[in-house]
Amino acid sequence: MTRLTEIVHFSGKVQGVGFRMSTQRLARDSGVVGYAKNLADGRVEMVATAEAAAISRLIERLKGLYGDGIVSVERQPATDVEEFSGFAVRR
Repeated sequence: MTRLTEIVHFSGKVQGVGFRMSTQRLARDSGVVGYAKNLADGRVEMVATAEAAAISRLIERLKGLYGDGIVSVERQPATDVEEFSGFAVRR
């Protein structure tokens, strides 16, 4: 199966609610590597490397956990990506 890297932006009430730490925990449980970080505009950016289905499951688990707090999710393929050995919370 093919691994890919996606950049995912979460909008809504996703800062100041433990979103990045939850993302890290769920990503590690799902075999997804990469990072999550807060953006100045109030969104959270996740860069995730895994099989497409694992990234989709992670996003669905986050939606289930944060419900209406997540207003939108924007996904795009990443180019020019670094190698990840785990999942980190970045500042």
